[in-house]
Amino acid sequence: MDEIRLQKAIANSGVTSRRKAEQLITEGRVKVNGKTITELGTKVTAGDDVEVDGVPITKEEKVYILYYKPVGEISSVEDESDRKTVISKFKALDKRLYPVGRLDYDTSGILLLTNDGEFTQYMTHPKYEISKTYRVKVKGILKRHEQKMMAEGIMLEDGKTAPATVNVVRDKKDKNMIVDVTIHEGRNRQVRRMFEHFDLEILKLTRIGYDFLTLEGLSEGDHRFLKPHEVKKLIANAKS
Repeated sequence: MDEIRLQKAIANSGVTSRRKAEQLITEGRVKVNGKTITELGTKVTAGDDVEVDGVPITKEEKVYILYYKPVGEISSVEDESDRKTVISKFKALDKRLYPVGRLDYDTSGILLLTNDGEFTQYMTHPKYEISKTYRVKVKGILKRHEQKMMAEGIMLEDGKTAPATVNVVRDKKDKNMIVDVTIHEGRNRQVRRMFEHFDLEILKLTRIGYDFLTLEGLSEGDHRFLKPHEVKKLIANAKS
């Protein structure tokens, strides 16, 4: 039988990402054939019994969903305040789904859902620099020199941002400005904070692009399953 690293086997089961799986191993929360394993170099085969926190892992069929997240949903598997989460409507699938990264409660747009931990790692780790495009409806005007500053990187409280791509969609008198901003970082509320840096209020924020993926054909609350070639292309783009 082919051997693979224990953390990869855990990630492949959809329990969590490979990075998190490594943490679970070192914390002594993983058993192989009844024995607690803390060594990251351990390899297993399909015939080995692997448990995480006492629960056996299984090889689930991989699922990849593009979800048009509406405003008013939490980007988590469950919420302690019993608010609606992005997983709520997919319970009938009977899969251990979780969101790839997150979108704020008051932000709509593309959110990927999966049970593939390794895929999640490729999509979310900063070193892979997956681009995300946001359509921003602004109260006020993002001036040209401010657009240039954003494109070069601006200093926020957690450090300077990487260069962004800024495209003005609408800039008409007596109408709110609309700007498309593309970034590849995943800082908390980053786009909102970039506009707040210039004392501008965001009226509406929608993630309209995730690498080559768009919202074409979907309305808020809709979803579709990614095609196998789309999953392969996303991973290839992350590695390139």
